[in-house]
Order: sequence, then C-alpha cells, then structure tokens
Amino acid sequence: MLELPSFKAAAVQTAPVFLDTDATVGKTLSLIREAAENGAKLVAFPEVFISGYPYWSWIGNPVEGSKWFERLVRSAIEIPGPEITKIAQAAARHRINVVIGVNERSSTGIGTVYNSLVTIGEDGTILGRHRKLVPTWAEKLTWAPGDASALRVHKTSVGALGSLACGENTNTLARFALIAQGELMHVASYISLPVAPPDYDMADAIKVRAAAHSFEGKLFTAVSCSTVSEEIIAELEKDFPRARELLTRSNSAFSGFIGPDGRVLGEPLIDQEGIVYADIDLARCIQPRQMHDISGHYNRFDIFDLQVNRRTLQAARFEDGEGVASGLMGAVEERSQNQENVS
Repeated sequence: MLELPSFKAAAVQTAPVFLDTDATVGKTLSLIREAAENGAKLVAFPEVFISGYPYWSWIGNPVEGSKWFERLVRSAIEIPGPEITKIAQAAARHRINVVIGVNERSSTGIGTVYNSLVTIGEDGTILGRHRKLVPTWAEKLTWAPGDASALRVHKTSVGALGSLACGENTNTLARFALIAQGELMHVASYISLPVAPPDYDMADAIKVRAAAHSFEGKLFTAVSCSTVSEEIIAELEKDFPRARELLTRSNSAFSGFIGPDGRVLGEPLIDQEGIVYADIDLARCIQPRQMHDISGHYNRFDIFDLQVNRRTLQAARFEDGEGVASGLMGAVEERSQNQENVS
C-alpha cells in the first residue's frame, strides 16, 4: 500500500548577519531549534543565507563592488566543512530536514564562489549540494555557474524532496528534471530584491513562479526568502549613497507554501521577518495527477526527450584517476561523495 507522509513544514523569512559567517550559523541553529519545537519536520532557509547576497552588484559598478566581493569570498564556506557540520548536527539533534542556501567557496580556487543549496536529512546526513546552474543577471559578477551533478530529488522522511535557487525556479527544464525524478516537496529559496523596474512586483513574481511549479508538477512548494535588514543597508550606505533608496522598496519578499492546485496555503509573509508554517499532506498530490501527470501518463516521451548531464565538471582529469575541481564549473566531488545519499 502506498504510504505518503503528512507533516508540518516551516519556511524562514529573515536576513542573515551580513557577511558574518559564525553569527549567521548561530542564527541558523536557533531558527532550526525554533522550527522543530513548533513541530516542523522540514525547515527551508533563504538563498545564500550563509551569509549574504551581493547587493552591491545591483547598486554600484564592478570596480566599486570588488572589495565587497572579497568580503563575500572570505565569509563563504567550503562543503564539507565545520559550518555545515554544525547545521547537520542540529538537524540530527532536532530530527528535522533542512534546506539552506550558502555561498560556497571552491576548495581549489579561492576566487571562485558558487550559490549553493544544501539539503540535510533529519539524521544529519548531507544528502546533496546543488550549485545554482546559471547566476542571474548581475549575479554573474559574483558566482560561477554550477553543474547538474546534484540536480536530484532526495528520499527523506518528508517524501521526495528537491530544491532550486531563486531564478532557477523560472527554468522550465530544471524544474522538469526534478518533477521527472518524482519530486513531491519542493523548496524554492529566494532573496529579497527591491532593485527592480518600477512596475515589477517581486513578491508577486515569486508567488507566480512557485504556483506554476506546484500546479504543473502537482506538488507542494515551500518558499523561503530573505529580507534586507537595516544592518545591510547601513553597511552598504558607507560606499553606495543610494543604498537606502534602492533597497527599501516594499513587496520584495514572499515566503509561504503553495499546494498542488497552485493555491497559497494559509497566510504568507510579505516583507516581514518570521517563520511561516503549513501542514503538508503529500496524499493530496495523487488525485490532481489523474488529470495532469507530466512526468507520467500526461506526456509524450516518444516525442520529447530531455537529457540531463549530471557528470561533475572538472578542470582536469589525471591518469592516476584523481580529479582536480574546476575553478569555474566543478568541485572535488570525492571529498563530499561519502556524505551524499543520492537517490
């Protein structure tokens, strides 16, 4: 008999301690504990929550932002490493699944940083480390493109769990790659981005993208978005006089849950900090798929053929069989392979 879990999930909407890795890890541990004490079995954190987003690339030129890039690199973490180990230990201690965004520094190229999502099981196992495939627009000044080696859906106590970072949730092929692996619970991590054209509603755009994925895949989506704190604005104002003007626009952050019918569950958080909760019953994913199951009966795989290259891309391969991580595209996969439980 098919058994699908029901559980409470949590989505965090808050700001990191800007470019302060240790303090943000401490904040993360506190939020994990709070979510677990409120009964959550899954907690979703924002994009690059550890420990900050490169807003300077949107409000200044590349030369002005260069010293800030160095600060971000210095605050970035390696995976595996002590910071993610602390978070994994907290997940195990509180028996909660965690998805969190980090700035990940390449272990072989100190000027190369990835926008990564780390998925941790309730037993503390690091299930996957997904690097954002394509940094969006001004983000290309900061992050290298990732590969699809961890574009995977993980078997967890809260079901088949996948995740994408921010603009990746607009990438139809990336989303379908997860749906095709049986995804039932999706985490979409975002940052608050007040810098936008005058007629662009960022909060609504986040909701639309989450609703599209949930409706198309007949699955649940947890959206976790960061906020722009007064601390971030005050820091950036030192070098960018228009920082406050550009980073205080309302309707820039949305966190909440979307059901398999594409509708919002409960009340989302708009701009305000906090944790939003929802009761998830994955059995609700079954009936809608009788109508549309795009990874099953409602498709034509004799017509459409999606191929996904999930090889780890590396700068060099040596005749002794060992690889060196690419400074642009890959990682020393051997270092983390024994920590990954890939479904």
